[in-house]
Amino acid sequence: MKILVIHGPNLDLLGQREIDIYGKFTLAEIDAALQKLGQELKVEVKAVQLAGEGEICKQIGAAGQEYAAIIINPAAYTHYSVAIRDAVAGCQIPVIEVHISNIYAREEFRHKSVIAPVAVGQVSGFGMNSYLLGLRAAVDLLKK
Repeated sequence: MKILVIHGPNLDLLGQREIDIYGKFTLAEIDAALQKLGQELKVEVKAVQLAGEGEICKQIGAAGQEYAAIIINPAAYTHYSVAIRDAVAGCQIPVIEVHISNIYAREEFRHKSVIAPVAVGQVSGFGMNSYLLGLRAAVDLLKK
C-alpha cells in the first residue's frame, strides 16, 4: 500500500520561518518521521513539496493510479484554492487534510478551509504529529 504526502507552498521553509507558530523542525524531519512510521505501519510513503497550485492539482489528479490515499497540507491554498478543492473532490482515493498549526486559533481568514468539506477528515494543531496522525488515520481507513 502506498500513500502520497503533499506539502504545499512555503513548507520547505519550516525551521526558518515563524518558529513561534510552526516550530523548529524542518520538512526533512517531518518526511523522516513519516518514513519511519510508514515502515512500522507497513506502508510506503512518498512525500513531495509543491509550491504551485497547478502542480498540486496535477499530482492529486494522477495519484489514484499509484497511491491508495493522499495526505495533504495545502498551506495557504487551504483557504481559497477552489482548484485544489475540485481536484480533491474529483479524486477517487481518500484525502486527509493536515496542518501543523491550529488554523482555527489563528487569524480569522485562516478559519475556513475550502478543502475540508471534500476531504475525509482534517487534523490540525499538533505540530509534526498532525502528519503522523493523518498517516495513522489513512492506514486505518484503508484497512476497513
